[in-house]
Amino acid sequence: MTDIDGHGRPEPPLAADETATLLGFLDYQRATLAWKCAGLDAADLKATVGASSMTLGGMLKHMALVEDGWFSRSLHGRDRRPPWDTVDWTADPDWDWQSAAEDSPEQLFALWQDAVARSRSLVAEALADGGGLDRLAVRTWSDGRAPSLRWILCHMIEEYARHNGHADLIRESVDGQTGE
Repeated sequence: MTDIDGHGRPEPPLAADETATLLGFLDYQRATLAWKCAGLDAADLKATVGASSMTLGGMLKHMALVEDGWFSRSLHGRDRRPPWDTVDWTADPDWDWQSAAEDSPEQLFALWQDAVARSRSLVAEALADGGGLDRLAVRTWSDGRAPSLRWILCHMIEEYARHNGHADLIRESVDGQTGE
């Protein structure tokens, strides 16, 4: 049974194997972003802090891209999916962050939640194919090396944790809500 904290986040298991521990921490970080963005309207999701142009809406869209990028594109070697497949990333490398201002909160949450659901399925598929956490990504880096599923999961935990720190500051500026 998973313990849920006061903000709706599943607590990572205290004594589990490596896979369950990594997946538990990733889900905790995902739930933290959901908590930081919960209950906000379109204007709130466009709010910025100081000189930064970073927004919570942009963060949701960016993390949807990151989920798809690592689990679908890198791990499984699949082509980019909509909306990422039609973007000229050379002309606008920050399209995910900037275009979020045009999306409704419902669109942003749906895009991110769909990416997370796909990622969970793709991780389960990778774990089931026999490679476990040592399974290498299909898409290699420019030097020919490929990260393992273990590395990708650790990187995703780090990516969420870093952006959740940004989310703390932005959310506090929107309505004063603070939290870990």
